[in-house]
Amino acid sequence: ISFWSTMLFVPMAVVSKYREDTQEKVVTFPKISVIIPAYNEEKVIANTIEGLLETKYPNKEIIFVDDGSTDSTLAIASRYKEKIRVLHKENGGKATALNYGIVYTKGEIVVIVDADTIIGRNALKEIVKGFEINEHVAAVAGNIKVRNRMNIITKCQALEYITGIQIIRRAFDIFGSITIVPGALGAFKKSFLKEAGAYGKDTIVEDFDQTIKLLKAGLITQGSSKATAYTEAPNTLKDFIAQRKRWYRGNIQVLKRHSDALTNPRFGYLQRLSLPYLFLGMVVTPIIGFIATFNAILGIIMGDGLYILQISGIFVVVHFLMTALALRIDDEDPKLLWYAIFLVYGFKQIIDFLLLKAILEQLRNKKAIWTSAKRIGV
Repeated sequence: ISFWSTMLFVPMAVVSKYREDTQEKVVTFPKISVIIPAYNEEKVIANTIEGLLETKYPNKEIIFVDDGSTDSTLAIASRYKEKIRVLHKENGGKATALNYGIVYTKGEIVVIVDADTIIGRNALKEIVKGFEINEHVAAVAGNIKVRNRMNIITKCQALEYITGIQIIRRAFDIFGSITIVPGALGAFKKSFLKEAGAYGKDTIVEDFDQTIKLLKAGLITQGSSKATAYTEAPNTLKDFIAQRKRWYRGNIQVLKRHSDALTNPRFGYLQRLSLPYLFLGMVVTPIIGFIATFNAILGIIMGDGLYILQISGIFVVVHFLMTALALRIDDEDPKLLWYAIFLVYGFKQIIDFLLLKAILEQLRNKKAIWTSAKRIGV
């Protein structure tokens, strides 16, 4: 799976990079409405707002939506009320904060920025270029980078973000079927966003759910590696596991909710490429990974250690080359390449374990619902 993914996705990533580099600069600047949903972000919200104010874009409005914070988030944001619009609502979750903010937007393009994210100075100019590729482009995903690279956990996450964006997402960009326009930095054409419907509260990964709804409507989602945003990644193993458990539970919720797109050919590349790859990576690969690990241990016990070492060596070399290409495409710190071994052996096993745990939790929930239904005679 890793070999064929590399052989298929790497050439497409190179083509996507070339296409973006040769794209002309923006001449017209449509009005942009930037929404910042926030809940208890007093430590970072000032940096986020100041970063947006300094961003080079001549025609923008910034809308801050406080989702019932219990700390000083609203008070800090209110200091900027002469430059931005400050809204406040009762706590209801990020999806409700986004829906509330969209009501007040005046721009034809809506940009979502997380409250703990600092965007690059040219990010808005670059993200707008994505809508000029095709009139059916509904959303453009930004390039999310980890800024707190302080230990092995955050550096592995930084590398994971880079390889995932620069190889996998660039390949999907060729087909206009990027599956996640991230909440950290994502732009949407307002008219298409309204057609797809409001952000839903049925999942805990509303950005993934909303992107799939746009793709199911036959629209296009693109990506921009030059529209950069910098976010804080969990810097302890405990926080990392908590974050990923939430992500994976939400991702499985979205796959279940849109499972019809896996089998219905009318959904185009979403059905033929994007969702099957996600399903493979989230369900099949973790299971195969554990079976392969068990087989490797068994093989060593039975005296096939040299063969196992050779296969593992090939696997590592393929990942090193793929990682090196991703770093080169994104003009990133080449020193991160040395963390590829930790990403392949150790970091990936944690991710696979969390994915399997999330799958089992969903299966247990389904079994509990079925058991309850049987008890009451449904």
